[in-house]
Amino acid sequence: MNEKRSFNYNLLMVTTLIISGCSIIYEVLISSVSSFLVGDSIKQFSITIGLYMSAMGLGSYLSKYIKTQLFDWFVVVEIGVGVLGGISTLILFLSNIYIESYELIMYIQIILIGTLVGLEIPLLTRIIESNTKDLRITLSRIFSFDYIGGLIGSIAFPLILLPKFGYFTIAFLVGSLNIIVSIIIIHTYKNYIKNVYFFKLSSIALLILMLMGAVFGDNIANLMEGKLYRDKIVLSKQTPYQNIVVTKHKDDLRLFINGNIQFSSSDEYRYHEALVHVPMNASKNRKRVLILGGGDGLAVREVLKYLDVLKITLVDLDEDMVKLSKTNSNIVNLNKNSLNNSKLEIIYNDAFKFLEESNEVYDVIIVDLPDPNNESLNKLYTNVFYRLCGKNLSHSGAMSVQSTSPYYAKEAYWCINKTIESEGLNVVPYHVEVPTFGDWGFQLVTKTPMDTKDIKVNVDTRFLNKETLQKLFIFSKDELINNKESIKSNTLTHPMLLSYYLKAVNNWR
Repeated sequence: MNEKRSFNYNLLMVTTLIISGCSIIYEVLISSVSSFLVGDSIKQFSITIGLYMSAMGLGSYLSKYIKTQLFDWFVVVEIGVGVLGGISTLILFLSNIYIESYELIMYIQIILIGTLVGLEIPLLTRIIESNTKDLRITLSRIFSFDYIGGLIGSIAFPLILLPKFGYFTIAFLVGSLNIIVSIIIIHTYKNYIKNVYFFKLSSIALLILMLMGAVFGDNIANLMEGKLYRDKIVLSKQTPYQNIVVTKHKDDLRLFINGNIQFSSSDEYRYHEALVHVPMNASKNRKRVLILGGGDGLAVREVLKYLDVLKITLVDLDEDMVKLSKTNSNIVNLNKNSLNNSKLEIIYNDAFKFLEESNEVYDVIIVDLPDPNNESLNKLYTNVFYRLCGKNLSHSGAMSVQSTSPYYAKEAYWCINKTIESEGLNVVPYHVEVPTFGDWGFQLVTKTPMDTKDIKVNVDTRFLNKETLQKLFIFSKDELINNKESIKSNTLTHPMLLSYYLKAVNNWR
C-alpha cells in the first residue's frame, strides 16, 4: 500500500510528453537529413514516416513478450533510443560518404529507432495501469500526453531547433533527453528496478557522451561537411530555410545551398550575363526591374550596368542569405557590393506570395530561383506562378526564367517551357555553357512575339558579344524533345516537373 502511495503518476505523464516529442523529432530529423544528402524530400519523408510507423507497430507487438521487470525494460528502451537517436545524423552522414548503400543504412536505422519507440507507450501504460488499476483513465491520459508531446516536437524542430543548432547538435541534444528520462526513472523508481547501479553508471556515462556530442556538434558538422565538399569550407550556416556553405580554393569561391552548387566565381559571369542581359535588351523599357531569388547579388550586379534602370526590387525568402551576401567580403567582392546600392529595394518574402499580393508592373522580371528539387520550389515553376509573373510584367516587357539543363534534365527543361506557354505567353528557349554546371538553360518570355536577332547588348560584359548572344538560341539535336506533346505542363495539383527533375538527377547521379 505504501509503495502505491509513493508512486509518482504525474512524473510518468511528463515522461510520456518528453519521449513523444523526441520520437517525432527523430522522425523529422532522419527525413530532413536524407532529403539534404540524397534529395527527393517527398520520397524521403514518405518512406521514413511509413517505415517508422510500421516499426513502432512492431515494437508494440513485441512488448507483449515483456512480462516482468517493466521499469528495467523501460530504462533499457530509453537508453537505446537515446543512443541510436543521438548518433543518427552522424551515421547518416558517414553512410553517405563511405557506403554506397545509403538507403539500406537509413532503413535499418529507422526500423531500430522505431521499434524501440514502439515499446515505450505500451510499457508505460502497463506500468501505470499496474499501479493505479484504472485502465480507462490511464489510456486517456497517456495518449493525450503522447499526442501533445508529438505536437511540441513537430513545432520545435523547424522553428527553434534546426535554425539554432543544426542537424548534429539536435540529434545529440534529443538523445540526451531520452537518457535524462532514463536517469529520472532510475532515481525516482529505484525500488521497482532490479539493476539500479548498472543502469545508473551506464546512463550517466552515455549522457556525458551525448552532451559532449552536442557541445562539439558544430565541429562534427564541419568535419562531415568537409568530406562532402571538394574545397575548403570558409563558411557554413543553417538558416530557417536552408543550409548555406561557402567553399574556396585559390581564387575559386563556390556557394552551395542544401548541398547543391549555386555558383562558382570562376564562371558565374556566363550564367548571370545570359540570365540578365537577354531580357534586359529584349524589353522595350527597363526602368523597373524585379528579381525573384538571386539573394547572392550577382544578378543585381549585372542589372546595375544599365544607367536607365531607376529601381530594382529583389524578392528573396531567406534574409540570412541576403545579409551574408551584403557583408561577407568574399561575396561582396564578387557582387561588387550590389546589394547595398541605393536603387535596390529588398523584400524578404516568398516569391509566389509576393506576386499574388503585388499590383506593381515591371519592365523586366528575372526569375533566378533554385532548381525545382522539392515540392516547395516546384510551386515556383507552375502555371499559376507564371500566370502571376505575366500579371506583373508590362506589355512590352521581358522575363527570363532559370530552367535547369536542357542536356542533363531535358524533360524538366521542356516542361518549364511548355508550362509557360500554357499561360499564353510567348517563350523562346535559350541556353549557355557554364563549365561548372555544364549546358544550362533559360526561357525568354514576352507578351508579344519577338525577333531574337534584334537583341543587342551594349554594356560591358566578359562573355556575351553579338555573335555569342545569337548562338544562345541554337540547340543541338540531343537537347531537343522529339515529341514535345508527350511532355506535360507543371501545375500545383499535378507537379510533373518534380518527377521529371528527380528522374534526371537519379539518371546522372
